[in-house]
Amino acid sequence: MHTAEHILNRTMVDMFGCDRAFSSHLERKKSKCDYKFNRALTSEEEIEITEKVNAILNQNLDVKEYILKREDAEKRFNLSRLPDSAGEELRIVSIGNVDDCPCIGDHVNNTSEISLFKWVSSSFEDDVLRIRFKVERR
Repeated sequence: MHTAEHILNRTMVDMFGCDRAFSSHLERKKSKCDYKFNRALTSEEEIEITEKVNAILNQNLDVKEYILKREDAEKRFNLSRLPDSAGEELRIVSIGNVDDCPCIGDHVNNTSEISLFKWVSSSFEDDVLRIRFKVERR
């Protein structure tokens, strides 16, 4: 579910000053996000990330979308993960006042539709931090 990925990305950016995930794979059973990073996370950091993501989900934030021309979006966002086929008008997903990001994926209408972000594991290798997680929907 892309909404949880966006909130995880925002949390990682805010906590560590890193870039958003450069790769992700989202599934019902288990999802993952990969970040360019310089170390493994501590267990305390894993708990803090989980708590922050769930705190945002529990704010019952509206998830909306709006359209931006690609040239305007390039000024505000890193578009490297969007396929060229996304076109000249891009959908930007807005999660309350927490995050705005171009995305072609599926989203809930409100964060209240997600009951829980669950940390599964993380690993660090070759300057890549991989976070594995599950999302439970209401």
